[in-house]
Amino acid sequence: MTATTIEQVVAVLESMGAHQYGREPVSQQDHALQCAELALRGGAGASLIVASLLHDIGHLTEPEAETADVDGTDLRHEATGAKWLSGLFGDDVLMPIRLHVAAKRYLTAIEESYMAKLSPQSVRSLELQGGPFAPVEVERYIAAPFAKDAVLLRRWDDSAKVAGKLTPGPEHFVPYMQECALA
Repeated sequence: MTATTIEQVVAVLESMGAHQYGREPVSQQDHALQCAELALRGGAGASLIVASLLHDIGHLTEPEAETADVDGTDLRHEATGAKWLSGLFGDDVLMPIRLHVAAKRYLTAIEESYMAKLSPQSVRSLELQGGPFAPVEVERYIAAPFAKDAVLLRRWDDSAKVAGKLTPGPEHFVPYMQECALA
């Protein structure tokens, strides 16, 4: 099943978002809202704000996602989420979502200090996702459409894990989703 309405997306964020975000100190919803707020404060356009809000929606639409890293499985939440949203949004939203995991692999390959900034859970998931890119993968990745947006999203993603941080609720981001929704 794919999301067909913004109301369905908000309902998933509100109902499933209360679950803990893996071993991070925030819920899935808190993480999503913090990431979207960072994008908003960073001057991103509507599509990147929406992508930031929904980058981990695949964790919420995949029942096994909560225990996947414990089991040593990568469920490719980035692909699951982009597929779930594909009838509702275009590539300007979907591709940064699809590429945000690869952005972590890219950043660990090009920035020596990046790995030290990752939470223990992000380091663990990096291993499951294939580790840092090889040099040829670095060049191929950054040349891809929307890769630079995914790198921005990734940086906000890494910073969106602050316990107790107040953010606007999902309804605050509905106008951005409406702006990005396919006709």
